[in-house]
Amino acid sequence: MKAVVVRRGETRPTIAEIDEPTPETGEALLRTLRVGIDGTDHEVVEGNHGGFPDGDDHQVLGHEAVAVVADANGTDLEEGQLVVPTVRRPREDGNAYFERGEPDMAPDGEYVERGIVGAHGYMAEYFTSTPRFLVPVPDTFAESGFLVEPISNAEKALEHAHATRSAFEWSPETGLVLGNGPLGLLTLAMLVDERTAFSRAYCLGRRDRPDPTIDIIEELGATYVDSRETSVDEIPAAHEPMDFVYEATGYARHAFETVHALRPNGVGALLGIPEDWSFEIDGGALHRELVLQNKALFGSVNSNGRQFEAAIHSLKSFPEWFVEDLVTGVYEPSEAETAFETGDGVIKTVVEFDTL
Repeated sequence: MKAVVVRRGETRPTIAEIDEPTPETGEALLRTLRVGIDGTDHEVVEGNHGGFPDGDDHQVLGHEAVAVVADANGTDLEEGQLVVPTVRRPREDGNAYFERGEPDMAPDGEYVERGIVGAHGYMAEYFTSTPRFLVPVPDTFAESGFLVEPISNAEKALEHAHATRSAFEWSPETGLVLGNGPLGLLTLAMLVDERTAFSRAYCLGRRDRPDPTIDIIEELGATYVDSRETSVDEIPAAHEPMDFVYEATGYARHAFETVHALRPNGVGALLGIPEDWSFEIDGGALHRELVLQNKALFGSVNSNGRQFEAAIHSLKSFPEWFVEDLVTGVYEPSEAETAFETGDGVIKTVVEFDTL
């Protein structure tokens, strides 16, 4: 079967012919429809993040997928059912984090991630999985269901933000997303949704007009902030202080500037993963501001089944035009190298293996 892989020693995706997997007892065989490409996939290809499965000379890419049950193989699934797979798997049985339904909280070394570290991904015609790691989605998600996984990461960040403020009444009105890539735009769409409490939203980027991401930001009713003109810590003076900041850039300075962008009692969520970088900060001022103004800053990675379920509801609520504008390219597996290209006009690309 066809698969999109990266081989050891290479830094570009290639199409390969590999064996179709045979489901073991308790596993189902899934036929892949679409797999999204995000920044993590680029980092895996470039060798900056993740790792190959033990003993293999290649890694099947892709962790954002939507698929159809091709062979239920005696499980409780129904053939023809549409599902979205989660990403993390336990390295061994008896992992307490997975048993509690909290795989996203497992520390390094206690999990593998499909398509990222230690396990093959979903960018192939077929893959296998046990039902516990599959989330059923509506048939209407055949083209957009791959977005459930990235949305679930934003769901987790918002859930944890509210959890950090649960000891007192917190009614956030202003939200700032750092980064106008796909994850940032998906999160922004959640912040402006009528189900959330945010009445004003902002999105920081580094692009010149005309630009499709800026068009999306403004069509959503949010305000675009150019980081070349206004730094994160200058946003309170240039616009207003923020109750919530969602960092999705991986730019290390933003983590510390976030503290200054927050209103008293505000909270910042860090999702970007920076490279090593040393620079000077006023640690005393930062510490003092966190303490005296009851601010909070936390890191967040991955998500769990509950957050996948929440992501389904968010995706349902997004305007149809938003999803259409977000996906700027749909490619066949043979066009994988093109699908991984970035440049002007590219927001979110997809490799399509089949249709429902």
